[in-house]
Amino acid sequence: MPKTLAELIAAVPQQAVVTGDAAIEITAPVVESDAEVQPGGVFVARTGMSVDGHDFIPRAIERGAAAIVGEKPITDLPIPYVQFENAQEAVGFLAAAYHDFPSRKLIVIGVTGTDGKTTTSTLIHSILREASKGRAGLISTISADVGDQSLDTGLHVTTPGAPQIQALLAQMVANGLQYAVLEMTSHGLAQGRLNGVDLDVAVLTNVTHEHLDYHKTFENYRAAKGRMFEMLGKSDRKNGRLKLAVINGDDPNADYFIKIVNKAVSASGTSGGATTYGLHSGYWKPLDVRYEPNGTHIFMASMLPDTTELYDEPTEFFTPLIGEFNVMNALAAITTTSWLLRYSGIRAMQRGIEAVTAISGRMERIDEGQDFLSLVDFAHTPNALENVLKACRKMLSEGGRVIAVIGSAGLRDREKRRLMAEVAARLADFTVLTAEDPRTESLDAILETMAQASIAAGGVEGETFIRVPDRGEALYRACQMARKGDIVIACGKGHEQSMAFGTVEYPWDDREAMRAALRGEPLKTLPTASGDRPAEG
Repeated sequence: MPKTLAELIAAVPQQAVVTGDAAIEITAPVVESDAEVQPGGVFVARTGMSVDGHDFIPRAIERGAAAIVGEKPITDLPIPYVQFENAQEAVGFLAAAYHDFPSRKLIVIGVTGTDGKTTTSTLIHSILREASKGRAGLISTISADVGDQSLDTGLHVTTPGAPQIQALLAQMVANGLQYAVLEMTSHGLAQGRLNGVDLDVAVLTNVTHEHLDYHKTFENYRAAKGRMFEMLGKSDRKNGRLKLAVINGDDPNADYFIKIVNKAVSASGTSGGATTYGLHSGYWKPLDVRYEPNGTHIFMASMLPDTTELYDEPTEFFTPLIGEFNVMNALAAITTTSWLLRYSGIRAMQRGIEAVTAISGRMERIDEGQDFLSLVDFAHTPNALENVLKACRKMLSEGGRVIAVIGSAGLRDREKRRLMAEVAARLADFTVLTAEDPRTESLDAILETMAQASIAAGGVEGETFIRVPDRGEALYRACQMARKGDIVIACGKGHEQSMAFGTVEYPWDDREAMRAALRGEPLKTLPTASGDRPAEG
């Protein structure tokens, strides 16, 4: 049913200055790009870092916008204009109202953290699909499952934009889904892309060194993650649902987030609170974990509903995923769904965990008949790299070596370059330093920083590490030096489908590049393959 502009404005917790008729009907979506404006829709103009959306208001009107939302005082438009102090914070609420608040009709689980968000989201989604006979949706950095189809969410996209999120949630409602699992990045939270989402469960994987190029300080980064837990108190209370936070008790920041949850729930009058999980700390801890080559067995205490009384034998969960970090991801999923399913969905939880055999670009095996193990992983933070390299060392056969191919992105957290190289020097037997989205920075300078960090950590160039600027050539060199029993792992790109050189996104897939390298031919889609690099700034 069409909404009036006044109804959309009423959903925004900001003061609005309205010029024109707020009773006008809005018959098309709220959008942030003038190119996406449909007749009868709303165009939101905001001042960005490099572009001012207010400059595109005339084009939005030409395309048939029924109303404009912005941040600057404008009085001479031929259609209604709404001024907010912060249009970026408003757009999510406007989009939610246009779609009739779809998240209020779903049980929404948000997942945030530095590492493990996609895997944990996928595990929770798999369990809830089992428990609800397919009535569970997912929005992750890889794809979106809206019930009747799976949609790509982009190349270098983190959390999609607010209008896209609300549209996807509306599709889930239209398809009769019961649950929605949302991966929530710090950028998406800080920029208000999740505003307007009515959240029921908030899950934290961990918080480590990442994205300080954007957030500037660790405290700002942590506070951005904290916005998800504040959302528990801002949710629509009319549905009467309990709100729960599921927090990694092993993370040093656990108490910080628990305080946010308690404050948000108390201030809003919402019923709920926090629970914790972990290998060492937390309410939900495994009794035993057994690592095997084909997967991991996790033994959890079985509990009677709504009690802490143990009964029968421990419940066993098997995940084909490997590594201690994936045990943590599984524990987060088990804790979350135990609460959602009220301990009655043990079989669905077991089946859901076991059904996730692999996640795109996460410890993904690439097999071209070689006599060594080849993996591709998204590990692009020091903590994630440490976790995957430790997992690789546990998988090594006697005499085998870990050969790691790593880089560090340009125009991003510079401190990571040193930390990533130090981790690789400590845990890999041989490291190939190469490109990972240098953007407009000097690739040679990035590699020099990493090389010096490797040397400071005890590495010797030419003996324990080399620099190979072209990533296709780097993977080829790593595979050429591999022997039977070795592990070659490419870290940093995972599922991504492009690499940024200068201001251009070039086609790139680490998995295809690894396959080409294993077949004896480096993939040559990057400008470094020909030596013709873009201008560096």
